[in-house]
Amino acid sequence: MLSAAVLTLSSCEDMLNKVPQDELSPESYFRTETDLQLFSNTFYNNLLDKSPYDEQSDQYVEYTLSDEIIGGTKRIVPDDGGGWTWTDLRKMNTLLEYAPQQCEDEAALVKYTAVTRFFRAYFYFEKVKRFGDVPWYDTQLGSDDEALYNPRDSRELIMTKMLEDVNYAIDNLPTEKFSSSSTGPFRVNKWAALALKARFCLFEGTFRKYHQLTLEGNDYTYYLEQAAAAAKELIDDGPYSLYNTGHPESDYLSLFTAEDANTDEYILAIKFDYSLAIHHNGTAYSLLATQGRPGMTRKMVCLYQMADGSRFTDRQGWQTMQFADEMKDRDPRLAQTVRGLGYTRIGETEVLAPDFSACVTGYQPIKFVQEPTASGGQVDRNDRSTNDLPVYRYAEVLLNYAEAKAELGTLTQEDLDISINEIRSRAGMPALDLAAANASPDWYLSSADYGFTNVDGANKGVILEIRRERAIELAQEGFRYYDLMRWAAGECFDQAIYGMYFPGAGQYDLTGDGVADICLYSGDSAPSDLPDGVTAYKIGSEMILVGGEGEGGYASLSSDVRQGFTPDRDYLYPIPRNQRNLNHNLEQNPNWEDGLDF
Repeated sequence: MLSAAVLTLSSCEDMLNKVPQDELSPESYFRTETDLQLFSNTFYNNLLDKSPYDEQSDQYVEYTLSDEIIGGTKRIVPDDGGGWTWTDLRKMNTLLEYAPQQCEDEAALVKYTAVTRFFRAYFYFEKVKRFGDVPWYDTQLGSDDEALYNPRDSRELIMTKMLEDVNYAIDNLPTEKFSSSSTGPFRVNKWAALALKARFCLFEGTFRKYHQLTLEGNDYTYYLEQAAAAAKELIDDGPYSLYNTGHPESDYLSLFTAEDANTDEYILAIKFDYSLAIHHNGTAYSLLATQGRPGMTRKMVCLYQMADGSRFTDRQGWQTMQFADEMKDRDPRLAQTVRGLGYTRIGETEVLAPDFSACVTGYQPIKFVQEPTASGGQVDRNDRSTNDLPVYRYAEVLLNYAEAKAELGTLTQEDLDISINEIRSRAGMPALDLAAANASPDWYLSSADYGFTNVDGANKGVILEIRRERAIELAQEGFRYYDLMRWAAGECFDQAIYGMYFPGAGQYDLTGDGVADICLYSGDSAPSDLPDGVTAYKIGSEMILVGGEGEGGYASLSSDVRQGFTPDRDYLYPIPRNQRNLNHNLEQNPNWEDGLDF
């Protein structure tokens, strides 16, 4: 690989690296399409998230909570790392500088310039989400270049440059989609660029709206309009549709557990391959007790409506409803996201109850869990999953379109019918009615204990419903944390994190067959006459119950004490201390203390 490609902007010292004379130099590279393709291949591997399923949030947690959820003094300024790395940007700017000078294949030059500018927009979106203002670099920098010490540019400038990049990609990337007969990994195309544009413009528009951020240049409505237009172009002209075989009881799960990505719905995906030993950890993460014991929170489970479209949280006794009852007659996606009643592994007949040894809340995830025979029968081992993972899929585009239009105040019933209601139809759920949603906003979704308190206006009800749909449809796909950041909804991290409810000691059915699966006890030892297959947990040590009356309560997490979200600090991450030591022009994000006084 070209030596210059490994140079990085992560610190000034990195820029002192020289290209060894006995290795390939930039001047002799970037001449053919193969050169450009090989050089840009690393962008896919380095930038795309290969484990979206393990992001913690208010809706999805592990036994040991993340620093972001604990908050307070648990969050500190790191010395290095922390997401402040610029290696891949250096590589992008290397290609963009040398290729026009050296590549005589005009078509290849245009194509891989578009690929690189797609990824530069992608790269900067990740930086803006995390840090806000960052320096913009679109040229290679030498070790003595004064630009290395640039201050942070405004997010308006960054967004303007990102739009230039992504629009170039939209205009110049191929329109062909990845097909089931294609070989090799997915490649970015025009439609992926439109999906990226819709995603980052929605983020920017809602961030500015809910944080009441006014900058010189475009206001929040401009970005929401850009998001809606990009999504609508993809909807109208793109070759994609929702995967739907007419089986709402299984289609959602099948989409994520299939070995090969469905190329009608997946616009861009990460390919995994057993024969090439390219794996991820999605299955073992959900099954093994050594993987953090991840689980959905009860707050999230309560979001799922009843199968008839009514609200679960309007039912009598919903707060203390036991698992075998709360899982009945719900949105079919619930039982395709966590182990529900009568759950069996794909291709198996044995009914499995939720496993508290692998899931701290009891709501055990199954969304990316493959059949036991996958990966040569080794899929249940650590890091052996081979189902493709989504980067952009059509359902997200539909959600982005509806949300942008709702936040703009221009959403119509027709807009809902071509977006949200397509998703709900695939799931077997009744259509969302605009007028009805706005006439009766869901109290649960707007409450201080469970939802969002800063949503108001004529479209309050439908905005809340779109957020419900987004949480359900995109569960475990790596969106929730930054959704809360853009909505200025850090308060959600301070809401109660609970698991299943148990009224106290006793035996409990978790599969719906009327036979006990677990036993909770409060004495010195478990009952001696438990039926075979019943797992016993001691209340107070093996099963901590909180938030209820008397001995009962909700399955709780570890002893991690949450200190709380700090709203004047935690919406952005801090710049690492050593980076500010190297570049004194980098101002720290508000209220992050790093001990530096310049």
